[in-house]
Amino acid sequence: MLASDQAVFAPETTLKEVFGFDAFRPGQRQAIDALLEGRDVVILAPTGGGKSLCYQIPAILKRRAGHGPTLVVSPLIALMNDQVEGLRARGVAASALHSAQDELLQREVVAHLITNKLDLLYVSPERMALASFRRLLGRAKPAAIAIDEAHCISQWGHDFRPEYLRLGELKGLLRIPTIALTATATGRVLDEIGSSLELQNHLLVRGNFARPNLRFVVRHIGKDADRIEALCEALERAGMRKQGTGRAIVYCSTRKKVETVAKTVKARGFAAGYYHAGRTDNARNQAHRSFDVGRARILVATNAFGMGVDHPDVRLIVHFQTPGSVEAYYQEAGRAGRDGLPAECLLLFGIADLVTQRFLNQKNTRSTTSNRRENLLAGIEAYARATRCRQQELTAYFGGEPMERCGRCDACTDLDGLTTHLNAVETAHANAKAKRFRPCDSPTAEEMETVVAAVTALKKPVGKSALAKALRGSMARTLKRGGLLNLDQHGELKAHTEPCLVDAIDTLIREGRLERRGDKYPTVWLKGRPVRPKKDGTLLRTARPGSDLRRALDSYRRREAKLLGWKRYMVFNNQALGLIIEQLPDSLWALGQIHGIGPAKVDRFGERIIEIVRRHAPA
Repeated sequence: MLASDQAVFAPETTLKEVFGFDAFRPGQRQAIDALLEGRDVVILAPTGGGKSLCYQIPAILKRRAGHGPTLVVSPLIALMNDQVEGLRARGVAASALHSAQDELLQREVVAHLITNKLDLLYVSPERMALASFRRLLGRAKPAAIAIDEAHCISQWGHDFRPEYLRLGELKGLLRIPTIALTATATGRVLDEIGSSLELQNHLLVRGNFARPNLRFVVRHIGKDADRIEALCEALERAGMRKQGTGRAIVYCSTRKKVETVAKTVKARGFAAGYYHAGRTDNARNQAHRSFDVGRARILVATNAFGMGVDHPDVRLIVHFQTPGSVEAYYQEAGRAGRDGLPAECLLLFGIADLVTQRFLNQKNTRSTTSNRRENLLAGIEAYARATRCRQQELTAYFGGEPMERCGRCDACTDLDGLTTHLNAVETAHANAKAKRFRPCDSPTAEEMETVVAAVTALKKPVGKSALAKALRGSMARTLKRGGLLNLDQHGELKAHTEPCLVDAIDTLIREGRLERRGDKYPTVWLKGRPVRPKKDGTLLRTARPGSDLRRALDSYRRREAKLLGWKRYMVFNNQALGLIIEQLPDSLWALGQIHGIGPAKVDRFGERIIEIVRRHAPA
């Protein structure tokens, strides 16, 4: 094979050219190599952990090498469509075959399948069980099978689907490698996945279940009125009343509760919709669409709104009622902060929630033994009552590597959270008492965001002490040089001492949200943000977060998404938008170097993006 051919068939090349990423996450390359070598693979990684790339890149490479498509088993039509749209936006030949399509479209997809024009084909487990479809696969000669949401195979998983049990028959029928993927599985579930699918000497890849950007919080609140207050407080903290970006999802256990909470939240002035399986298809689609395009940035839902939720900018997940298992909770909570930015996951817990879950389990004909149900409920109750770091609890539950305290969850940092560990319902009196013992010099999570916002608005790195002085409201002349006197956040944290604010900045550096620059005269700067000087030593122009350029790019992204029937992040996500604003690319080549923007998007949107940058960038 020539060197040029090796480059074309290299996973790193595909990662960069198709998906716009510079490097693999831990475990991804290992899984890709195993699948390319014909080995079975099981991947256990959290929501947003990059599992899909582990079969999408091999699928692309296998077809380039002349093999057939990769079959992807997916449990929901919405999930299939989202994946297909995202891949097509990157120039990948992907299709889905499902019951919501008309006969003409289904015939077209089948024709593409048997003439080897597809890299990936998404199908349901029910279709994979059909004898007619299995005969079709004999002609298509697929290269591999990927089974998404593989925990549905296990009766000990939280979302058991009997239709998944027949997928093990495919191993003997097709004799091709299988990759199974799940975000939530205990050791017992992993064993059942391996045996049910008849995997041979498979590679197990465990992702890192720590989510450093997520703040996990549990509050013990029994009364709905008190829960509504806690919910509205969380929505306020997340900025859901203001104009802007970001979304919130509120999960309830019953349809009736969904409607009640949504109605109450709307009456409080929040733009909220609701979603559950009892609504008509049209009503559910409208609610989903309003959430997608940002008309209703808050969606109250049952777990019917679940798989396929892939918005990168969900800033808040609230479980208004406790779900039936840690697996269900972690999968739903994991939909927050997929862009890597800070987000909060709030669980409201009460004994009555466990009673509700037992009632729902009795109604659910797919539930298995009462022993299994009680084990799952015991797991979520133990998590809610735990006194150690929430992320340590979750990582240990799924068998991950031991980790240090996260420093962000309520058990680590929030003294209000001390009442969480009491075996009693929180009351207003307990909250007030806890707040009296909060050290006045400890910035809250919201105030920490103020520190980050201040650094984001800076034009160049500054010293920690200087930043702390500015946040306290100092008018010292030395602050003028760094533009600190002009910050919107100037004086906002005057209630705190300077040493306290310096400690807060150090905490943000340890968390990886800010970074230290320089050795002799250290300064602080936004993590990953370039500081690019001109030849004369002055800084390159940058656009502020609320600039005309941001508005123009966001408006363009919204128009293109509507025209193509995509979600906005499929055009380019918020991280890429921020990098465009910071780096102000002046050529298609420079745009292609931005993380998250690959050649397919440069070809499709590049010239217009460059034109917008040139027109709206600051002089």
